[in-house]
Amino acid sequence: MERKEKFLAHIEKGYTMKGDFITMGAGMVDGETVTKAFVKVPLKTLNRHGLIAGATGTGKTKTLQVIAENLSDKGIPVLLMDLKGDLSGIAQPSPGHPKIDERHEKIGLPFEAQGFPVEMLSLSEQDGVRLRATVSEFGPVLLSRILDLTVTQEGIVAVVFKYCDDNKLPLLDLKDFKKVLQYATGEGKKEFQANYGRISTSSTGTILRKIIELEQQGADLFFGEKSFEVEDLCRIDENGRGYINIIRLTDIQDKPKLFSTFMLSLLAEIYATFPEQGDSDRPELIFFIDEAHLIFDNASKALLDQIESIVKLIRSKGIGLYFVTQNPTDVPDEVLAQLGLKVQHALRAFTAKDRKAIKLTAQNYPDSEFYKTEEILTALGIGEALISALDEKGRPTPLAATLLRAPMSRMDVLTDAELKAAIRKSQLTKKYNDTIDRESAYEILNEKIKRAEQEAEKEKAKEERQKASRRTSTRRRSTRMNPVVKVLTSATFIRGVLGVLKKVIR
Repeated sequence: MERKEKFLAHIEKGYTMKGDFITMGAGMVDGETVTKAFVKVPLKTLNRHGLIAGATGTGKTKTLQVIAENLSDKGIPVLLMDLKGDLSGIAQPSPGHPKIDERHEKIGLPFEAQGFPVEMLSLSEQDGVRLRATVSEFGPVLLSRILDLTVTQEGIVAVVFKYCDDNKLPLLDLKDFKKVLQYATGEGKKEFQANYGRISTSSTGTILRKIIELEQQGADLFFGEKSFEVEDLCRIDENGRGYINIIRLTDIQDKPKLFSTFMLSLLAEIYATFPEQGDSDRPELIFFIDEAHLIFDNASKALLDQIESIVKLIRSKGIGLYFVTQNPTDVPDEVLAQLGLKVQHALRAFTAKDRKAIKLTAQNYPDSEFYKTEEILTALGIGEALISALDEKGRPTPLAATLLRAPMSRMDVLTDAELKAAIRKSQLTKKYNDTIDRESAYEILNEKIKRAEQEAEKEKAKEERQKASRRTSTRRRSTRMNPVVKVLTSATFIRGVLGVLKKVIR
């Protein structure tokens, strides 16, 4: 009992908040929950990013759901990347369960079932608000990073963008970009060489092949108009709750390049659009990236550098990034070092490699007199986690094994009818789901090539007429110079013939 009281005082002191916060659950010691030993995360530090990690089935998705709900309740919009398709139930209230009541009694928190305002978004042909961006908005640097180009190839991409800017050629989709590349080494070769230098056909061929690879993963659906305006992620409903935007990604789990392309473009657009927030008491938007290893596993060094830069910079705009993955080692050290909130569910030690990973994971957490971190990492139950956050002054809070609160919304997916109803009533669906294919680089260059071909045909026809005229003129001169023709057409011959004719007539 004395140890529990000491732990309660330890938690109360370490998690005292002056400003607003969200409550994650109650602390645990020696395998038992200490009622009202509330583990809290201040809103002020939520833009310092975070990690939710743990083995399959330990409760990562429900933790994500709990945080998203509580943020929405505080008027903070959320963006969720739903790769497994199990987050749509946030739109409906929990049906309740005796085990939920029992859990909340242990924690010392009342349980209130409720649904939350949800917007269903889509990158692919799945139903939902269509997310698109133009190639121009993507820019030459980010496009080169995604395609993993060499320095020389990056230079060509930059030249293509410069040419399009100089000639007012909109780069909207990938067919526009491909057309300009082909034009640069084809019909427009002389024009490019005169104004921008020689462009290698082998380099443009490599770039084209990489674009085709991106298209095969479905990127042709992503690039185009109407571009999604990132401000629409920050909507608040009529009750003052932030919208939870769920991006449906179940059909692109095997398309990591498209996934990372979208994520980086979205973060870059958010960074460019949102104003500097300074030392604010609350974030503008929290962004959860589920199955985060999909971004990092196949990323090039250049792409990882880009991700690291965005993670460092974007928090000044009031944006918090939260990576959800099985093991912290899935996230590069450079990114892991930037994370403020860490929620670590149980890890399993089946192999020597697993045990090594657990040892490394334990070193990411502050020491505690109440836990042996390596041991407790394998002893945590479902819905329990080690939590380390930052307090309002940016200092790490005491490490707490936590019995997490249950989601207030449904822990299951929406039915097809519920999903269609949610999409049907969306204002954003009406705004973004009509495909626009206005005149852009592809059509303009095709028209330019067509006019050039017509001019070439006219010039060729003119030359043919001139050649024919010269041949006719040459034949006439040749005929006049013929000796027989000269005699037959001479005045003496004609007079003689006419004289003979006159005599015959007489």
